[in-house]
Amino acid sequence: MDQDSGASTVVENAYIQAMQPKEGALPNIEDVAQAAGVSTATVSRVLNRPESVREALRLRVLAAVAQLGYVPHAGARSLKLQRSGTVGAVFPTVDNAIFAKAIEALQQRLADAGLQLLIATCGYDPVAEARQAINLMTRGADALVLCGAGQSPELLQVLRQRELPTVHAMTYPAPEGLVSVGFDNARAVGQAVRYLLDLGHRHVAMLAGVARHNDRATARISGVRAALEKCGLALAPQHLVERPYGLAEAREGFRVLMASRPTPTAIVCGNDVLAFGALLEARKLGIAVPEALSVVGFDDLEMARHIHPTLTTLHVPTEQLWHTVADRVIAALEQAPVPPATEVEVELVVRESTGVAPQGDRG
Repeated sequence: MDQDSGASTVVENAYIQAMQPKEGALPNIEDVAQAAGVSTATVSRVLNRPESVREALRLRVLAAVAQLGYVPHAGARSLKLQRSGTVGAVFPTVDNAIFAKAIEALQQRLADAGLQLLIATCGYDPVAEARQAINLMTRGADALVLCGAGQSPELLQVLRQRELPTVHAMTYPAPEGLVSVGFDNARAVGQAVRYLLDLGHRHVAMLAGVARHNDRATARISGVRAALEKCGLALAPQHLVERPYGLAEAREGFRVLMASRPTPTAIVCGNDVLAFGALLEARKLGIAVPEALSVVGFDDLEMARHIHPTLTTLHVPTEQLWHTVADRVIAALEQAPVPPATEVEVELVVRESTGVAPQGDRG
Protein backbone atom coordinates (compact mmCIF):
# COMPACT_ATOMS: atom_id res chain seq x y z
CA MET A 1 0.00 0.00 0.00
CA ASP A 2 1.46 3.44 -0.98
CA GLN A 3 1.61 6.38 1.41
CA ASP A 4 -1.28 8.35 -0.08
CA SER A 5 -3.74 5.43 -0.21
CA GLY A 6 -2.84 4.51 3.36
CA ALA A 7 -3.44 8.09 4.46
CA SER A 8 -6.79 8.09 2.64
CA THR A 9 -7.88 5.01 4.60
CA VAL A 10 -6.89 6.73 7.84
CA VAL A 11 -9.02 9.73 6.85
CA GLU A 12 -12.06 7.56 6.06
CA ASN A 13 -11.79 5.63 9.34
CA ALA A 14 -11.26 8.81 11.31
CA TYR A 15 -14.37 10.41 9.82
CA ILE A 16 -16.45 7.44 10.91
CA GLN A 17 -15.08 7.77 14.42
CA ALA A 18 -15.70 11.50 14.35
CA MET A 19 -19.44 10.86 14.05
CA GLN A 20 -19.44 9.61 17.63
CA PRO A 21 -20.24 12.22 20.32
CA LYS A 22 -17.17 13.62 22.09
CA GLU A 23 -16.82 14.74 25.65
CA GLY A 24 -15.18 17.96 26.80
CA ALA A 25 -14.53 21.22 24.96
CA LEU A 26 -14.98 21.40 21.22
CA PRO A 27 -11.71 21.19 19.27
CA ASN A 28 -10.38 24.34 17.64
CA ILE A 29 -7.95 25.06 14.82
CA GLU A 30 -4.99 25.12 17.23
CA ASP A 31 -5.83 21.56 18.33
CA VAL A 32 -5.86 20.43 14.70
CA ALA A 33 -2.51 22.13 14.01
CA GLN A 34 -0.93 20.48 17.04
CA ALA A 35 -2.30 17.03 16.14
CA ALA A 36 -1.07 17.32 12.55
CA GLY A 37 2.26 18.90 13.48
CA VAL A 38 1.69 21.97 11.32
CA SER A 39 0.88 25.66 11.76
CA THR A 40 -2.66 27.03 12.01
CA ALA A 41 -1.99 28.83 8.72
CA THR A 42 -1.42 25.45 7.04
CA VAL A 43 -4.68 24.10 8.49
CA SER A 44 -6.46 27.16 7.13
CA ARG A 45 -4.97 26.64 3.67
CA VAL A 46 -6.03 22.98 3.64
CA LEU A 47 -9.59 23.91 4.53
CA ASN A 48 -9.93 26.99 2.32
CA ARG A 49 -7.48 26.44 -0.55
CA PRO A 50 -6.70 22.70 -0.65
CA GLU A 51 -5.21 22.96 -4.15
CA SER A 52 -2.35 25.04 -2.69
CA VAL A 53 -1.19 22.25 -0.35
CA ARG A 54 0.76 19.06 -1.15
CA GLU A 55 -1.41 15.94 -1.21
CA ALA A 56 0.36 14.10 1.60
CA LEU A 57 0.22 17.17 3.86
CA ARG A 58 -3.42 17.77 3.00
CA LEU A 59 -4.35 14.20 3.93
CA ARG A 60 -2.45 14.49 7.23
CA VAL A 61 -4.34 17.63 8.19
CA LEU A 62 -7.69 16.16 7.12
CA ALA A 63 -6.97 13.07 9.22
CA ALA A 64 -6.41 15.32 12.25
CA VAL A 65 -9.59 17.27 11.47
CA ALA A 66 -11.60 14.05 11.29
CA GLN A 67 -9.98 12.45 14.32
CA LEU A 68 -10.71 15.46 16.51
CA GLY A 69 -14.16 16.04 15.03
CA TYR A 70 -13.24 19.63 14.20
CA VAL A 71 -15.86 21.67 12.33
CA PRO A 72 -14.78 25.10 11.04
CA HIS A 73 -16.94 27.98 12.26
CA ALA A 74 -18.89 29.15 9.22
CA GLY A 75 -19.42 32.64 10.62
CA ALA A 76 -15.73 33.20 11.33
CA ARG A 77 -14.80 31.83 7.92
CA SER A 78 -17.30 34.17 6.24
CA LEU A 79 -15.89 37.19 8.06
CA LYS A 80 -12.37 36.29 7.04
CA LEU A 81 -13.13 35.57 3.38
CA GLN A 82 -15.94 38.14 3.05
CA ARG A 83 -18.00 35.30 1.62
CA SER A 84 -20.36 32.66 2.98
CA GLY A 85 -19.46 30.03 0.36
CA THR A 86 -23.16 29.48 -0.34
CA VAL A 87 -25.26 29.90 -3.47
CA GLY A 88 -29.02 30.25 -3.23
CA ALA A 89 -31.46 28.87 -5.82
CA VAL A 90 -35.22 29.38 -6.00
CA PHE A 91 -37.13 26.68 -7.91
CA PRO A 92 -40.85 26.71 -8.70
CA THR A 93 -41.19 23.22 -7.17
CA VAL A 94 -39.24 20.06 -6.45
CA ASP A 95 -42.28 17.92 -7.30
CA ASN A 96 -41.08 17.51 -10.88
CA ALA A 97 -38.28 15.30 -12.13
CA ILE A 98 -36.86 18.05 -14.35
CA PHE A 99 -36.14 20.22 -11.28
CA ALA A 100 -34.85 17.26 -9.26
CA LYS A 101 -32.30 16.61 -12.02
CA ALA A 102 -31.50 20.31 -12.15
CA ILE A 103 -30.77 20.48 -8.42
CA GLU A 104 -28.51 17.43 -8.61
CA ALA A 105 -26.48 18.82 -11.53
CA LEU A 106 -26.23 22.31 -10.02
CA GLN A 107 -25.22 21.04 -6.59
CA GLN A 108 -22.60 18.67 -8.02
CA ARG A 109 -20.83 21.39 -10.00
CA LEU A 110 -20.96 23.94 -7.17
CA ALA A 111 -19.66 21.37 -4.66
CA ASP A 112 -16.68 20.70 -6.92
CA ALA A 113 -15.86 24.38 -6.52
CA GLY A 114 -16.27 24.25 -2.72
CA LEU A 115 -19.67 25.99 -2.73
CA GLN A 116 -22.79 24.96 -0.81
CA LEU A 117 -26.21 25.07 -2.49
CA LEU A 118 -29.24 26.37 -0.56
CA ILE A 119 -32.66 25.56 -2.06
CA ALA A 120 -36.01 27.32 -1.76
CA THR A 121 -39.29 26.87 -3.66
CA CYS A 122 -41.95 29.39 -4.64
CA GLY A 123 -44.81 27.47 -6.28
CA TYR A 124 -44.76 29.66 -9.41
CA ASP A 125 -45.71 32.66 -7.25
CA PRO A 126 -43.58 35.79 -7.97
CA VAL A 127 -44.31 37.23 -4.52
CA ALA A 128 -43.12 34.02 -2.85
CA GLU A 129 -40.13 33.92 -5.22
CA ALA A 130 -39.09 37.44 -4.17
CA ARG A 131 -39.53 36.58 -0.50
CA GLN A 132 -37.47 33.41 -0.78
CA ALA A 133 -34.74 35.13 -2.80
CA ILE A 134 -34.44 37.87 -0.17
CA ASN A 135 -34.41 35.24 2.59
CA LEU A 136 -31.45 33.56 0.88
CA MET A 137 -29.71 36.92 0.52
CA THR A 138 -30.19 37.77 4.20
CA ARG A 139 -28.66 34.42 5.09
CA GLY A 140 -25.52 35.43 3.25
CA ALA A 141 -25.88 33.78 -0.18
CA ASP A 142 -23.00 34.97 -2.36
CA ALA A 143 -25.03 34.48 -5.56
CA LEU A 144 -28.51 33.49 -6.72
CA VAL A 145 -29.94 31.17 -9.36
CA LEU A 146 -33.50 31.85 -10.53
CA CYS A 147 -35.74 30.05 -13.02
CA GLY A 148 -36.81 32.07 -16.02
CA ALA A 149 -36.72 35.85 -16.31
CA GLY A 150 -40.25 36.67 -15.15
CA GLN A 151 -39.35 37.88 -11.67
CA SER A 152 -41.13 40.85 -10.11
CA PRO A 153 -39.63 44.26 -10.95
CA GLU A 154 -39.13 44.83 -7.23
CA LEU A 155 -36.91 41.74 -6.87
CA LEU A 156 -34.90 42.61 -9.97
CA GLN A 157 -34.36 46.10 -8.58
CA VAL A 158 -33.09 44.69 -5.28
CA LEU A 159 -30.66 42.41 -7.12
CA ARG A 160 -29.35 45.34 -9.17
CA GLN A 161 -28.91 47.50 -6.09
CA ARG A 162 -27.02 44.76 -4.24
CA GLU A 163 -25.01 43.86 -7.37
CA LEU A 164 -25.53 40.24 -6.36
CA PRO A 165 -24.35 37.76 -9.04
CA THR A 166 -27.53 36.17 -10.42
CA VAL A 167 -28.06 33.65 -13.21
CA HIS A 168 -31.47 33.13 -14.82
CA ALA A 169 -31.89 29.53 -16.01
CA MET A 170 -34.09 27.86 -18.62
CA THR A 171 -34.58 31.01 -20.69
CA TYR A 172 -32.84 32.56 -23.70
CA PRO A 173 -32.31 35.31 -24.49
CA ALA A 174 -32.84 37.20 -21.26
CA PRO A 175 -33.79 40.87 -20.97
CA GLU A 176 -30.93 43.33 -21.15
CA GLY A 177 -28.82 43.42 -18.01
CA LEU A 178 -29.56 39.82 -16.96
CA VAL A 179 -27.32 36.76 -17.26
CA SER A 180 -29.13 33.72 -18.65
CA VAL A 181 -28.46 30.11 -19.56
CA GLY A 182 -31.19 28.27 -21.39
CA PHE A 183 -33.13 27.95 -24.61
CA ASP A 184 -35.70 29.83 -26.65
CA ASN A 185 -38.89 28.14 -25.43
CA ALA A 186 -41.00 29.44 -28.32
CA ARG A 187 -38.54 28.35 -31.00
CA ALA A 188 -38.03 24.95 -29.35
CA VAL A 189 -41.71 24.06 -29.28
CA GLY A 190 -42.02 25.29 -32.86
CA GLN A 191 -39.99 22.23 -33.90
CA ALA A 192 -42.74 19.97 -32.63
CA VAL A 193 -45.49 21.90 -34.41
CA ARG A 194 -43.64 21.86 -37.75
CA TYR A 195 -43.10 18.11 -37.39
CA LEU A 196 -46.82 17.53 -36.76
CA LEU A 197 -47.74 19.70 -39.75
CA ASP A 198 -45.37 17.65 -41.91
CA LEU A 199 -47.29 14.57 -40.80
CA GLY A 200 -50.48 16.12 -42.19
CA HIS A 201 -52.05 17.35 -38.94
CA ARG A 202 -54.15 20.47 -39.23
CA HIS A 203 -56.20 20.32 -36.03
CA VAL A 204 -53.40 20.89 -33.52
CA ALA A 205 -54.24 21.64 -29.89
CA MET A 206 -52.13 22.53 -26.88
CA LEU A 207 -52.30 21.24 -23.31
CA ALA A 208 -50.19 23.96 -21.71
CA GLY A 209 -48.89 24.75 -18.27
CA VAL A 210 -50.52 27.68 -16.48
CA ALA A 211 -49.10 30.75 -18.22
CA ARG A 212 -49.80 33.23 -15.43
CA HIS A 213 -46.54 34.02 -13.59
CA ASN A 214 -44.64 31.51 -15.79
CA ASP A 215 -42.70 33.07 -18.65
CA ARG A 216 -41.55 29.66 -19.96
CA ALA A 217 -45.14 28.37 -20.26
CA THR A 218 -46.18 31.66 -21.88
CA ALA A 219 -43.37 31.38 -24.43
CA ARG A 220 -44.30 27.80 -25.31
CA ILE A 221 -47.90 28.82 -26.01
CA SER A 222 -46.64 31.68 -28.18
CA GLY A 223 -44.36 29.26 -30.01
CA VAL A 224 -47.21 26.91 -30.91
CA ARG A 225 -49.38 29.80 -32.04
CA ALA A 226 -46.60 31.34 -34.17
CA ALA A 227 -45.65 28.04 -35.85
CA LEU A 228 -49.27 27.41 -36.82
CA GLU A 229 -49.73 30.95 -38.13
CA LYS A 230 -46.70 30.55 -40.41
CA CYS A 231 -48.67 27.83 -42.19
CA GLY A 232 -51.87 29.84 -42.34
CA LEU A 233 -53.44 28.02 -39.38
CA ALA A 234 -54.58 29.23 -35.98
CA LEU A 235 -54.57 27.88 -32.46
CA ALA A 236 -58.31 27.92 -31.86
CA PRO A 237 -59.43 29.17 -28.41
CA GLN A 238 -61.08 25.82 -27.65
CA HIS A 239 -57.82 24.08 -28.58
CA LEU A 240 -55.79 25.75 -25.83
CA VAL A 241 -56.19 24.39 -22.32
CA GLU A 242 -53.92 25.43 -19.42
CA ARG A 243 -53.49 23.15 -16.44
CA PRO A 244 -51.02 22.81 -13.53
CA TYR A 245 -48.21 20.31 -14.07
CA GLY A 246 -49.86 17.24 -12.52
CA LEU A 247 -51.17 13.94 -13.87
CA ALA A 248 -54.73 14.37 -12.58
CA GLU A 249 -54.91 17.91 -13.94
CA ALA A 250 -53.47 16.76 -17.26
CA ARG A 251 -56.04 14.00 -17.62
CA GLU A 252 -58.89 16.41 -16.95
CA GLY A 253 -57.47 18.95 -19.42
CA PHE A 254 -57.10 16.22 -22.03
CA ARG A 255 -60.79 15.34 -21.71
CA VAL A 256 -61.71 18.99 -22.28
CA LEU A 257 -59.61 19.14 -25.44
CA MET A 258 -60.99 15.91 -26.86
CA ALA A 259 -64.54 17.17 -26.31
CA SER A 260 -63.85 20.28 -28.41
CA ARG A 261 -64.84 20.63 -32.05
CA PRO A 262 -63.21 20.03 -34.39
CA THR A 263 -61.57 17.21 -32.47
CA PRO A 264 -57.77 17.60 -32.37
CA THR A 265 -55.66 15.04 -34.18
CA ALA A 266 -52.49 16.19 -32.38
CA ILE A 267 -51.78 17.69 -28.97
CA VAL A 268 -48.60 19.54 -28.03
CA CYS A 269 -48.06 19.42 -24.26
CA GLY A 270 -46.28 22.05 -22.18
CA ASN A 271 -44.12 19.40 -20.52
CA ASP A 272 -43.76 15.63 -20.25
CA VAL A 273 -45.91 15.37 -17.11
CA LEU A 274 -48.87 16.83 -19.00
CA ALA A 275 -48.09 14.48 -21.90
CA PHE A 276 -48.01 11.46 -19.58
CA GLY A 277 -51.45 12.41 -18.26
CA ALA A 278 -52.73 12.78 -21.82
CA LEU A 279 -51.46 9.32 -22.80
CA LEU A 280 -52.97 7.72 -19.70
CA GLU A 281 -56.35 9.32 -20.31
CA ALA A 282 -56.27 8.46 -24.02
CA ARG A 283 -55.81 4.81 -23.09
CA LYS A 284 -58.70 4.99 -20.62
CA LEU A 285 -60.97 6.58 -23.24
CA GLY A 286 -59.96 4.07 -25.90
CA ILE A 287 -58.31 6.68 -28.16
CA ALA A 288 -55.58 5.02 -30.21
CA VAL A 289 -52.20 6.78 -30.07
CA PRO A 290 -50.81 7.54 -32.61
CA GLU A 291 -53.38 6.16 -35.07
CA ALA A 292 -56.16 8.57 -34.04
CA LEU A 293 -54.16 11.11 -32.04
CA SER A 294 -50.52 12.22 -31.81
CA VAL A 295 -49.07 13.50 -28.53
CA VAL A 296 -45.83 15.47 -28.03
CA GLY A 297 -44.16 16.38 -24.72
CA PHE A 298 -41.39 18.72 -23.62
CA ASP A 299 -38.34 17.88 -21.41
CA ASP A 300 -37.55 14.23 -22.28
CA LEU A 301 -37.83 12.84 -18.77
CA GLU A 302 -36.67 9.26 -18.23
CA MET A 303 -40.27 7.98 -18.15
CA ALA A 304 -40.75 9.23 -21.73
CA ARG A 305 -38.69 6.27 -22.93
CA HIS A 306 -40.63 3.73 -20.85
CA ILE A 307 -44.30 4.76 -20.99
CA HIS A 308 -46.46 3.05 -23.65
CA PRO A 309 -46.47 4.29 -26.30
CA THR A 310 -43.06 5.88 -25.85
CA LEU A 311 -43.30 9.64 -25.95
CA THR A 312 -42.18 11.92 -28.75
CA THR A 313 -40.79 14.93 -26.93
CA LEU A 314 -38.35 17.81 -26.97
CA HIS A 315 -35.08 16.84 -25.33
CA VAL A 316 -33.65 19.41 -22.91
CA PRO A 317 -29.96 18.75 -22.03
CA THR A 318 -30.65 19.27 -18.34
CA GLU A 319 -27.26 18.30 -16.95
CA GLN A 320 -25.37 20.44 -19.47
CA LEU A 321 -27.67 23.39 -18.85
CA TRP A 322 -27.32 23.37 -15.07
CA HIS A 323 -23.59 22.67 -15.11
CA THR A 324 -23.29 25.78 -17.27
CA VAL A 325 -25.44 27.73 -14.80
CA ALA A 326 -23.04 26.71 -12.04
CA ASP A 327 -20.03 27.67 -14.18
CA ARG A 328 -21.50 31.15 -14.70
CA VAL A 329 -22.03 31.54 -10.95
CA ILE A 330 -18.49 30.40 -10.17
CA ALA A 331 -17.02 32.74 -12.78
CA ALA A 332 -19.00 35.68 -11.42
CA LEU A 333 -17.82 35.00 -7.86
CA GLU A 334 -14.25 34.86 -9.12
CA GLN A 335 -14.86 38.16 -10.93
CA ALA A 336 -14.13 36.55 -14.29
CA PRO A 337 -15.92 37.67 -17.47
CA VAL A 338 -19.40 36.14 -17.80
CA PRO A 339 -21.31 36.07 -21.13
CA PRO A 340 -24.76 37.64 -20.75
CA ALA A 341 -26.58 34.83 -22.57
CA THR A 342 -25.73 31.19 -23.25
CA GLU A 343 -27.99 29.01 -25.39
CA VAL A 344 -28.31 25.23 -25.17
CA GLU A 345 -29.89 23.26 -27.98
CA VAL A 346 -33.29 21.57 -27.58
CA GLU A 347 -33.92 18.73 -30.03
CA LEU A 348 -37.04 16.86 -31.08
CA VAL A 349 -36.89 13.14 -30.22
CA VAL A 350 -39.38 11.14 -32.29
CA ARG A 351 -40.84 8.04 -30.66
CA GLU A 352 -44.10 6.08 -30.84
CA SER A 353 -46.67 8.65 -29.70
CA THR A 354 -46.76 10.51 -33.03
CA GLY A 355 -47.80 9.43 -36.51
CA VAL A 356 -49.44 10.65 -39.68
CA ALA A 357 -52.78 12.39 -39.34
CA PRO A 358 -55.90 10.23 -39.73
CA GLN A 359 -56.84 9.89 -43.41
CA GLY A 360 -59.90 12.17 -43.31
CA ASP A 361 -58.08 14.95 -41.47
CA ARG A 362 -54.88 15.08 -43.48
CA GLY A 363 -53.94 18.48 -44.92
